[in-house]
Amino acid sequence: MSSPGHGAHLGAPRIAVDAMGGDHAPDEIVAGAAQAAADGSRILLVGDAERIEKALAEAGSQPGDDIEIVPASDVIAMDDPDPAHAVRRRRDASICVAARLVKEDRADAVFGAGSTGAALAAAVLETGRIRGVARPAIAIVLPFAPSPTVLLDAGANADVRAEHLAGFAVLGSVFSRVRFGIDEPRVGLLSIGEEPGKGSELVREATPLFEALDVNFIGNVEGRDIPSDRVDVVVTDGFTGNVALKLLEGFAKYLMGQLLEIFSASEDAKAAAKVVMPGLADLSTTLSPDSQGGAHLLGTKGVCIIGHGSSNAAAVRSALKIASDTVRAGLVAEIAAKLAATAEPRGEAADGGS
Repeated sequence: MSSPGHGAHLGAPRIAVDAMGGDHAPDEIVAGAAQAAADGSRILLVGDAERIEKALAEAGSQPGDDIEIVPASDVIAMDDPDPAHAVRRRRDASICVAARLVKEDRADAVFGAGSTGAALAAAVLETGRIRGVARPAIAIVLPFAPSPTVLLDAGANADVRAEHLAGFAVLGSVFSRVRFGIDEPRVGLLSIGEEPGKGSELVREATPLFEALDVNFIGNVEGRDIPSDRVDVVVTDGFTGNVALKLLEGFAKYLMGQLLEIFSASEDAKAAAKVVMPGLADLSTTLSPDSQGGAHLLGTKGVCIIGHGSSNAAAVRSALKIASDTVRAGLVAEIAAKLAATAEPRGEAADGGS
């Protein structure tokens, strides 16, 4: 794994995959991982070795130089009532072992589509936080034209302080630059009005902290700005961000369903559908969660992707490709360097722990 301060990763990225996490594990997870291995990544499949070998065979693959099986005897269920406690107590759970592979420098990234809470806890407790990160945040890429919008936090931290939001702004700015090549990503603070002074007490407290950051802060943005080209990174607390994300996903699904009904309502509509349907199909693919495969947990000592619980092979392949791309681009090192540069002028020695 690239150490903080070093450049982009050399060689095939090594990705630890929790093969047992998700609604369709291990078959769909293993199938997608096998495809990712064919794409050029080195995959470490973590979990029940016998079931993983069977799933690999069904996917037309087998262990080798690009696919390794790492046994783990336990699994944390999707509906576990206290996933953080489970991570602390059940060290041989597949997501814990997968995250620990990053800490041990056997992997550069970790992917899990099981319990989100368990993936969060394992990434923080097993992999550790980058120095200077108080709260890691979930970053979602929203594929709006002409350029994607990064929304964070999308659910890792329901309750935050103003300084946490400022930390998210730095994480999101670096991620947008590394992931999409935007030199100075425009960072906005989600509020109920664009004017300074609008919003909750939290937003008002965060504003001067944002203004002091070395990021391209453009002020408050509203919910309607999220799908626009006005902003590249939208920062909010995890509760609000998760609600916004689920609303956008639900509306996209509703909209596509309504369009399909409209274009099947009459013979004239069906004739029109033949013209526009290819474009709608492309739009549906773009808006599908499978196109991204999951969300980045930013701020940990290794690339961490949290997949949807319903991830299929296509979604897993997409997630692992993105993981590979961000490892190659040196995302973790870039975040560490930015945080170090931010802390030095103030003489800080913030330590994210491990």
